[in-house]
Amino acid sequence: MLTEEEALGSILAAIRPLEAEEEPLFAAGDRVLAEDVFAKAALPRFDNSMMDGYAVRAADATAGAKLRITGEQPAGPDQGLTVLPGAAIRLYTGAPIPQGADAVVMQEDCDREGNTITIREAVAIGDFIRRRGGDLCEGQKIAPGGTRLTAPLLATLASQGMGRVKVFRRPEVAVLATGSELRTAPEPLGPGEIYETNRIMLQELVRKAGGVPHLFEPVPDREQDHFNALRKAASRDVVLIAGGVSVGERDLVKSTVERIGGKIDLWKVAVRPGKPFVFGRLHEAWLFGLPGNPVSAFVTFVLFVRPALLALQGWRGASLSMTEAVASQAIKNPGERPHYLRGRLESGQFTPTGVQESHALFGLAKANALLRVGAGEEISQGQRVVVVIGDW
Repeated sequence: MLTEEEALGSILAAIRPLEAEEEPLFAAGDRVLAEDVFAKAALPRFDNSMMDGYAVRAADATAGAKLRITGEQPAGPDQGLTVLPGAAIRLYTGAPIPQGADAVVMQEDCDREGNTITIREAVAIGDFIRRRGGDLCEGQKIAPGGTRLTAPLLATLASQGMGRVKVFRRPEVAVLATGSELRTAPEPLGPGEIYETNRIMLQELVRKAGGVPHLFEPVPDREQDHFNALRKAASRDVVLIAGGVSVGERDLVKSTVERIGGKIDLWKVAVRPGKPFVFGRLHEAWLFGLPGNPVSAFVTFVLFVRPALLALQGWRGASLSMTEAVASQAIKNPGERPHYLRGRLESGQFTPTGVQESHALFGLAKANALLRVGAGEEISQGQRVVVVIGDW
């Protein structure tokens, strides 16, 4: 049985990013850059005022000096004004700095009477001027390929006049769940039947990871139904299936994949919840088989599928967000596998939520973090721990 590190390492060693495509900048939010991006223009593009005030020559703007106002420059087109000795030009935040000026006096630091200002506080050369290229220079790398396009980064690219950007394609993900006991609301439930929950959970997890989910109907525990569903799902980039990956007689995923001509590379990982786990190929699609219990499906998705979906998009950052916390209570794992506890991270404290069993959806719904407790590990109340913080 593989460790988590061995399983994830094998998955990421096999995954390669999907092809790149161009997208309008306004439609590229949260996508991943497929190439390095460099500045074509300086930012700011010209020297401009940080404040509402007056453009002056610093040598003239001594305390008590009186200066004549000879013009006004608002933010917008440069009017080509010049500050002469003993003069000042009224300007506003973001306005181009006139020729001859080397400082800006804030309007709060002077008194105006008609067309004359009296300086109350002297300025030095460069005061309250944003210099051209002070934030970004021409030719400077803005972001490397593999960077997620966040709102601030999109704004930076927009400042360069970019209308389109090259990004990696989003993976198309077929989402399936198996089990003859599964029903979809508002169907009535018969004896021994339950409402299916994994597809809606996995759909949202896929979407949060940047994939495009495609829901399939629940698959009954019959070989031909498995065969038909998996063969159809194989047209997507990824096949994600919950249930049917253990060793029972009704667990048909592994045998059906082999019957279709697919290949199983990994099966079983030493982790709790979620030991049954499949990774392989189904023709051209990547195949991930998760346990049917919803908490197990959730944990194995976070640990193994989410990093793979990010890798398919060319993401080069960390696949899991981690932070330090303090355990609010003593925690013990007497088992032989690492246990990922679900819990709340609040004010730097981690507290397990609800029943820590693989079926316990309500406890999972209240969780915003995971704590890995190693096999046989004991954690004391108040001990510092590292938790996975959720983006789910």
